[in-house]
Amino acid sequence: MMDLVESGVPLDSDAFMELAIQEAKGALDRLEVPVGCVIVENKKVIASGSNRTNETRNATRHAEMEAIDGLLQQWQRDGLSESEVAKRISECVLYVTCEPCIMCASALSYLGLKEVYYGCRNEKFGGCGSVLSLHATSCTPSNNAGIAGFKCFGGLRASEAVSLFQIFYERGNPNAPRPHRAVVHP
Repeated sequence: MMDLVESGVPLDSDAFMELAIQEAKGALDRLEVPVGCVIVENKKVIASGSNRTNETRNATRHAEMEAIDGLLQQWQRDGLSESEVAKRISECVLYVTCEPCIMCASALSYLGLKEVYYGCRNEKFGGCGSVLSLHATSCTPSNNAGIAGFKCFGGLRASEAVSLFQIFYERGNPNAPRPHRAVVHP
């Protein structure tokens, strides 16, 4: 993971992270863990997502997976070939409010995403440096040796992302295993 100060983060990154934060706020409003993301191609948002793990009762429905699934479905409807999808995804950038977990970082590496910018670190499950550094090596099959994962930049608007988590956990998670503390509705 590179430090944003040293990395030369694109000037429009703040605007894209704002959109990811809006996605996270939407998740918070739906009583989901407040993580949101956008996928950008050629400086245009082409997909977005937010956590839906509580709603779907499916632990894999993280913001990144929601955005990727929506994007891949759209490209499939558009008739893109596998090689066209691989080429386009290799030029895409993901902005997400929290460091991708190990599952999501593996998926992003496997897909061959170009770059990831995230807000706060994920000290328990982070796959981009906090726990594991899956962004630093490829998770693609061995016949694609030489692919170096994706570039990763952390700390973009981290305090806002942390603030959303604090609100969520202060309210309580209505879908946490029982017994859990009472949920405070806004």
